[in-house]
Amino acid sequence: MSDLQIWLLVIGAAIVVAVLLFNWSQERRFRKQTDAAFQTPTGDALIHASAVPRERHSRVEPALHEPVFDVGASQKVVEPHEPLLHIDSDSTPVDLTDDAPGQIPAHDSGNEASPIPAALHPAPSVPASLAPARATIQTSSTATAKSAPYDELMEYRVRIGSDGVLASVFADAFNQARTLGKTVRWLGLPVGGSDWEDVQPWRDAHYQQVVVTLQLADRNGAAQEEQLSALCALLQTTAQAHGLRMACDDMVDALERAQAIDRFCVDVDVLIGLNVVARGEGAVNLTRIVREAETSSMVLGIDGVYQLLDSRGEPLYTLCNHDAEPFSATVIEGQTSQGVTLQFDVPRVPDGLKVFDGMVAFGRKLANEVGGILVDDNLRPLTDTGIEKIRSQLTQIYERMEARGVPSGSRRALRLFS
Repeated sequence: MSDLQIWLLVIGAAIVVAVLLFNWSQERRFRKQTDAAFQTPTGDALIHASAVPRERHSRVEPALHEPVFDVGASQKVVEPHEPLLHIDSDSTPVDLTDDAPGQIPAHDSGNEASPIPAALHPAPSVPASLAPARATIQTSSTATAKSAPYDELMEYRVRIGSDGVLASVFADAFNQARTLGKTVRWLGLPVGGSDWEDVQPWRDAHYQQVVVTLQLADRNGAAQEEQLSALCALLQTTAQAHGLRMACDDMVDALERAQAIDRFCVDVDVLIGLNVVARGEGAVNLTRIVREAETSSMVLGIDGVYQLLDSRGEPLYTLCNHDAEPFSATVIEGQTSQGVTLQFDVPRVPDGLKVFDGMVAFGRKLANEVGGILVDDNLRPLTDTGIEKIRSQLTQIYERMEARGVPSGSRRALRLFS
């Protein structure tokens, strides 16, 4: 056997192994989707307890107790639908214009820290070079500027002042901040301007102030001290290199808020699923289901899941196949399936009760079309009483979200539950 034949055999074997591995990974991914749809419930058949960190498609049992934000009176939200434009009215303004470049002012001794709940512990001491400060950066600009759009409920803030710094100065920090694991926003006040704008390092823009914020919680859990410290250290390096003035907010306070927000989110993070299956041992006609989905204005995503979208392009509810194969653009006439699942991501949907009612009506329509039945994850038929129980739980969840300034489907909700 020649060397060429040997190499051809080796290459052929490698290709076969690669195809087998690819097929195995695809089957494993689809099997996980199926298991998620039919996982054994521990409580309510439609709403299950989630684990932490929270996954986007985990189902949680909505607890009926009232979550508490134990972060002090200064953390109250006054505008539930929009990010809070926060001004440090409880602290003495500190002029940073004469500070040494990159130096972070120490705490004002007149400010008392918010009490720390018994369940939370203070973060380890921060190096002197990263000492947090509740300071208001003052500039020599005579323009009357609006406060930076800082959301005190869910963001940690770093402020930077200068006599006019190019946006390109922040290019390295901008890219490195993306690796911190939490959403980071960059906002700048142009020299002589009064309106804040997104900082884009590739633009030819000069800023007298820059505010950088890190989101304190999302579905992966609460922000950690390491992430806050890393952001401060990253920006301090930039400030020292370019003679900028910088102040980081109190990390202990931010970590308390992060934990409080995360507890609240866990309490209301719910995914509801309704299943359409065949009666007895039969199967449902997938062709008819796809036809009904498309007739109802649902669109097929690249993940093989049908979605009903709102005017913003956000999903109201989704439709997925029980079988290993997701939906595809081409459906064979007469193709069948074990069933389909309708899913409703509770905190991300505005006007949720109305959307839930619409999903139930669509589920019943699908069941009638294929001669199937609408059931829960224990394959128990959903009665009017069961549907009303879910509506009652949804009402309580939405009331708690409204009370905490995070209405379902709002920008805050979309950021927290992402």
